[in-house]
Amino acid sequence: MTGVELRQLRYFVAVAEELHFGRAARRLLIAGPSLSQQIKALEGDLGVRLFDRDRRSVSLTSAGSALLPHAHALLEGAEDLQNRARRLSGSEPVRLGCVNWLPADLAVRASAVARLHVDTWIAPSHVQAARVADGSLDLAVCWVRSKDLERHGLRARLIGADRLHALAPAGGTGDVAARDTAVLLDDDTASWSSWNAYAEQLAHDTGARAIRVSDGGVTGPAFFDHVRRCGRPVVNSPKGQTAALPPDLVRRPVVAPEIYWTWSLVRRRGEVRSAVLAVVDALCDGVGDLGIHGPGAWLPDGDPYRR
Repeated sequence: MTGVELRQLRYFVAVAEELHFGRAARRLLIAGPSLSQQIKALEGDLGVRLFDRDRRSVSLTSAGSALLPHAHALLEGAEDLQNRARRLSGSEPVRLGCVNWLPADLAVRASAVARLHVDTWIAPSHVQAARVADGSLDLAVCWVRSKDLERHGLRARLIGADRLHALAPAGGTGDVAARDTAVLLDDDTASWSSWNAYAEQLAHDTGARAIRVSDGGVTGPAFFDHVRRCGRPVVNSPKGQTAALPPDLVRRPVVAPEIYWTWSLVRRRGEVRSAVLAVVDALCDGVGDLGIHGPGAWLPDGDPYRR
């Protein structure tokens, strides 16, 4: 008995699924006589007949039915082996997800070490972290807490930080103490889980007023309406505003303390692929502390970079 080829197994599976040599040949993009010859060769190598066939019909024999699941398993195993080899060689792109922020020089820094594919699905931080954990992504830029990293089996490195400000009606100027601000918490926890956790901690630690909303007004034009109604400056979320700042509102720096939101580049704890690790180093080396460890800086409990 000579060695069975993966190509022959693919032919066997195609005929078994189509139960028609002509359709299987068209699906495989080969000539019908060649397919018949390969199936006969496979039957000779295996020592069993796989199909009963006449001019009108094709059906699996009992031996063919028994061997079909094993053929599927062998083909799936071969495909998995090829995928693993591609990942180890770095020939597959490194898949990166994000929430809304990425470094401005991302492409330049990453292209020197690997092919980077930025996923088009913009999702909240907790979703992107979970996608890295389940293998849907290789890396993600998101906000995470130490307990999130532990729960998902992830590691994180600092890649960016936002110092948050407040928006207020025009007229007030200069710094505003954190205790004199408000923060919005949205009832849509599927979209705002990370921000709500951050905002609740901010209110607890600084005395800022927590205000619950249910209209998605943590950002966007609705946020401006909340600022006008609130009566005190409202802390912006790191999701930012795509709409231009209206002329009746102004930005005011928040102090006592200065409040920071950190962006982490997360990966799986057991990641060994050189391309993924090289992208992490390329994007995070030399970032520094971005002000988050200054004497007047605030980070919430559980932030991986809080000292």
